[in-house]
Amino acid sequence: MSKARFLVIGSNSFSGSHFVAGALRNGHAVWGVSRSVEPNSVFLPYRWAQPDGNESLATKDNFNFQTIDLNSELNQLFELIDHVRPEIIVNFAAQGMVAESWLNPTHWYRTNVVAQVALHDELRKKKFLHKYVHVTTPEVYGSTDGSWIKEHNNFAPSTPYAVSRAACDLHLHSFHQAYGFPVIFTRAANVYGPGQQLYRIIPRTLLSARTGKPMQLHGGGYSIRSFIHIKDVVEATLKLALTGESGTTWHLSGERSCSIRQLVEQICRLAGASFSELVQSSEERLGKDQSYLLDSSAVRQVHGWTDQVSLKEGLRETLEWVDANLATLKTLPWNYQHKT
Repeated sequence: MSKARFLVIGSNSFSGSHFVAGALRNGHAVWGVSRSVEPNSVFLPYRWAQPDGNESLATKDNFNFQTIDLNSELNQLFELIDHVRPEIIVNFAAQGMVAESWLNPTHWYRTNVVAQVALHDELRKKKFLHKYVHVTTPEVYGSTDGSWIKEHNNFAPSTPYAVSRAACDLHLHSFHQAYGFPVIFTRAANVYGPGQQLYRIIPRTLLSARTGKPMQLHGGGYSIRSFIHIKDVVEATLKLALTGESGTTWHLSGERSCSIRQLVEQICRLAGASFSELVQSSEERLGKDQSYLLDSSAVRQVHGWTDQVSLKEGLRETLEWVDANLATLKTLPWNYQHKT
């Protein structure tokens, strides 16, 4: 891989922080921005101690971080971009969480559409920018109804969150067609691994299993998903950022699926917990799609990528992270904390 200057927007996020770590591991220089200060280092893999004895992947020479809010501080971001002149920008920033998007839809549209359009309208003028990777979501398709779907633009979003992401994706398509804006889209289905936010299903189940605290399983857990480990996603995203063709869309997914209930049962067996004692069924959340199944054959065939981490191996690794940091994780919020 040739060395590049990366700007990672949303570097505090689960996927963003792992991407920073992956880029640093491959010798690239990285600048990271997020609207909040860096969280507890337990969620930042680029701050973790390394097997080779180094304290972390990030040093003052290869990683720089700034707190910048896309909604109110875009000028600061543009100043940083003009100073750094990154060849590649990877954008993980978005207002997430489907259920809460019904409660404050204007927050989702402001962050995921309006602020993003303002950002892209300035970025299209930057001649030094060779690639812009937009990390989007399979939720733009709506439910895939049990079928493995290929990359396409037939969007059917069913929540304010999904609508906001679909709108931004369509806007970027128009910028690529009109200006040749060098965007690449990635959509990964159900990414997981060590360092994930505690309200997500896998770390939440692992924490409940270790502490005995009951957990809710929406709709009985019968929706279908395909899970993919963050290491595999980072490898594919780096490959696409460096060699992918502008204007293309890529699915990053495993090739096996399971229900959320089956997943939780597997986690309980792994952690030695009783599913019947730990799990309580609750009503399904509004607008939840029954299945997200992404056909990832294109990136496998064109770029030679393949997922390497099995679900069994990935869950074991994530449990090891929980066990190693359990004292800290117990003190942190397990539920989603909305930021305006």
